[in-house]
Amino acid sequence: MIAISWQLTLFTLLVLPGMGWVMGTVGKKLKRQSLDAQAKWSDTMSQLEETLGGLRIIKAFIAENKMMERFNKCSNEYRDAINRVATRQALAHPMSEFLGTCVIVIVLWFGGTLILSNSATIDAPSFIYYLVILYSVINPLKEFSKAGYNIPKGLASMERIDKILFAENPIKEPALPKPLSSLNDKVEFKDISFSYDGSRQVLKHINLTVPKGKTIALVGQSGSGKSTLAKQINALLIPSEGTMWVDDMDTAKEPELWKIRQKAGMVFQNPDNQIIGTVVEEDVGFGPENMGVPTDEIWKRVDDSLKKTGMTAYRYQSPNKLSGGQKQRVAIAGVVAMRPSCIVLDEPTAMLDPNGRKEVLKAVSELNKKENVTVVLITHYMEEVIHANKVYVMDGGNVVMQGTPREIFSQVETLKKYRLDVPQVTLLAHELHKAGVDIPEGILTKEELVGALCR
Repeated sequence: MIAISWQLTLFTLLVLPGMGWVMGTVGKKLKRQSLDAQAKWSDTMSQLEETLGGLRIIKAFIAENKMMERFNKCSNEYRDAINRVATRQALAHPMSEFLGTCVIVIVLWFGGTLILSNSATIDAPSFIYYLVILYSVINPLKEFSKAGYNIPKGLASMERIDKILFAENPIKEPALPKPLSSLNDKVEFKDISFSYDGSRQVLKHINLTVPKGKTIALVGQSGSGKSTLAKQINALLIPSEGTMWVDDMDTAKEPELWKIRQKAGMVFQNPDNQIIGTVVEEDVGFGPENMGVPTDEIWKRVDDSLKKTGMTAYRYQSPNKLSGGQKQRVAIAGVVAMRPSCIVLDEPTAMLDPNGRKEVLKAVSELNKKENVTVVLITHYMEEVIHANKVYVMDGGNVVMQGTPREIFSQVETLKKYRLDVPQVTLLAHELHKAGVDIPEGILTKEELVGALCR
């Protein structure tokens, strides 16, 4: 092309960047719109998942219309965003054709002025030949520009994926990790205070110790700080003040987090929030798999955990077809498969019927007695704590009472002051004692009451 006319070639090279600038500007806007559309899609899916997951709650509170309005708003915003992306992408072909035609017209005008000038440097046949060559070059450029519209859209997706793939993990593994042992000594709360917002303290200077292989119970009204205290054990929450020790490991030190969470497993109140597998055995093996346990060892742990919790017969079933008590036992089995030395149970029987509660408590009791697993039990049911080694009563973020179950339940009037009940048999014995019947305070079981009355 330079051989035909250096002037035309130079002019063309000056015009083409302008065409590229226009296409690049449109491409940048397309990337921004693609990011926005994907964010709207994420919001829509989150809204859908939350709505389906909480369908019973929505119906109970007659909130169907509100949730429909919220979903319609999300879906309409996503539709508008994706339509803008699709429209801009659809304009790629006509815009590239238009810009290519503009380049040809401008070059045609400039070439015509050169031919018609007194000092013409190019004749008409050469100019036509030049246009043919230029058109054959512009066509591939137009195809490149059309393809370039897909690149910003893909880059927008890649940018969101990269945020996850290249997110920095604050937990650093040591260069020479030591093998993890079981809980050697104890779990200890040393002068722990905690605040969610930096102003109101939820926990206030808590000091207590959980010896290895023992069962302790945390009781108290809702909002007293029981769950917040329990979440300190496996470093789901970090103390605002004081130190949480699991053996000799400080939960506030990031390099220790993985070890602490392997030693201290947690079972939550609602098993549906903890079960993620489509089959029982897959759910139980999820924890060990993420710990890097070899496949053969994972299946051994799954077999062992299901056997310990009495769920072997249900290993191939979907968790969705299980009862509440069975789901909770699957959740416990999943934690047991990780071989923790301490299990934290956050109101594990709150959603269960009496038979379901018995099943779960039996599984926990056997783990404590046969496997020497330390158990921290949070509950509102006082009958569940009578077999604990020690009971801590919490109120307003403080430990206001502590002692053995018999010592605690001997103080019926004090417990009433903290708006707490006692086991029914204990309350009956207390009323009989007040009425003048010669029986001791702190009776925990029906057998004890019968024995006391028959003396």
